[in-house]
Amino acid sequence: MTGTRRAPTTSERGVALLEVALTLPLLLLVAVGIFEFGRAYQTWQILTNAAREGARIAVLPGIDDDAVEERVHEYLTLGLLDAADEADVTIDRDAEVDIGDDTASASRVQVEYPFTFMVLQPIATLVVEGSTLGEPLTMTTTATMRNEM
Repeated sequence: MTGTRRAPTTSERGVALLEVALTLPLLLLVAVGIFEFGRAYQTWQILTNAAREGARIAVLPGIDDDAVEERVHEYLTLGLLDAADEADVTIDRDAEVDIGDDTASASRVQVEYPFTFMVLQPIATLVVEGSTLGEPLTMTTTATMRNEM
């Protein structure tokens, strides 16, 4: 008796296409999420460095608040942030910082920036209408440095 193979009775045509159709959107969502959160982290680092630059300038004697704000906005612009002029800079020259058993006079610079996800927020707005998911996320960073005498 010779062994002959029978052809399968069911066709598997289109199964690969169906698998791709089910997994590709999930894969793209994960990839876009990685890119978007990477961009958000980069923006947060630029904001943190801008606050540090502002605090570094604010502790110098004879520097006014306009010069501090100008330096922060300049750093944000050089960091290629689109809405650099929309950043809100708050300067507090009467802050205190702990130095061991004592406190010292310090300057605190706070930067608030409206960050918008490029892909995820429009998708969230389509999925959930009427919610605040499509609005910009306000990132806030603060830097405090001891005033020079």
